Amino acid sequence: MIVDLPSTDTSAVNRKMVQLRESAGAVALGRVLTLVISTVDGPEAEQAIQAANDASREHPCRVLVLARGQREAATRLDAQIRIGGDAGASEVIVLRMYGPLAEHGGSIIVPLLLPDAPIVTWWPGQPPAAPSEDPVGAVAGRRITDVSTTTSPAETLLRLGANYRPGDTDLAWSRITGWRALITSALDEPPYDEVTSAEVDGLRESASADLLAGWLSSRLDVPVTRRVVDVPGGHLGAVRLERASGTVELTRQDSKTARLTQPGQPVRRVALPRRTARDCLAEELRRLDPDEIFHEALEAISRVESEAKGTVQA
Repeated sequence: MIVDLPSTDTSAVNRKMVQLRESAGAVALGRVLTLVISTVDGPEAEQAIQAANDASREHPCRVLVLARGQREAATRLDAQIRIGGDAGASEVIVLRMYGPLAEHGGSIIVPLLLPDAPIVTWWPGQPPAAPSEDPVGAVAGRRITDVSTTTSPAETLLRLGANYRPGDTDLAWSRITGWRALITSALDEPPYDEVTSAEVDGLRESASADLLAGWLSSRLDVPVTRRVVDVPGGHLGAVRLERASGTVELTRQDSKTARLTQPGQPVRRVALPRRTARDCLAEELRRLDPDEIFHEALEAISRVESEAKGTVQA
């Protein structure tokens, strides 16, 4: 069910939500959190809503979409309520803000937050320089960005790292969960030689490759080189870990598989599917506490030698 409320206010939206619960049986019970999506009005907003709807089947929630419209327009708030089959396992409230109102999302969402429920903010597009200081991010205990959608992911990632606060995370981190799991599993098998150095191959503007290199540096405390290579259809191409017994290499083959090479063992084909925004968002919603491992990987990027610049990234 979709209900449109043109030229409205948050009080009218709240009243309509109560009516829908009474008449259609829609309830807020069982909602585990409030997910606030801060985006621009248009296709980006609809893509984010679809990802949130899919993720809500694992994490039932109230989704508040702050869709910023034209700032030159007259001040107006258009709302749309989606429940039932149009909202997955969540209830979606889309707030389209026009004129100067587009800059006041932080105050608009307050009356619509679920009581006593955690708040998560997600920026599917260009994030603020300091998410924790943004009016929408300041009310959230967990703040999710996606630097891969920006024009300069590497630069944006470093800026977010400089302004990091506990509770910040990025979907580029979730996209390498499979890589981290396979690398960890490979190092848990004999021989148990220490890693002496590592290399990560990826596109020049790959935040996932940068984070994976930072993670290896923070976990292994060895020299890590970030190599710039072409990766057809992706961003992250390969990881090589040097040990006295030989090289452990994980190389992507296609969108679903990778090749794992280890000394003394046959070459293996392993599952490594590329992750969608829905998969990454669902993973980030599973934990609402600060991700210290992500923070350490973010800090360690500065210690990685990058062929993109010829020097250590700063």
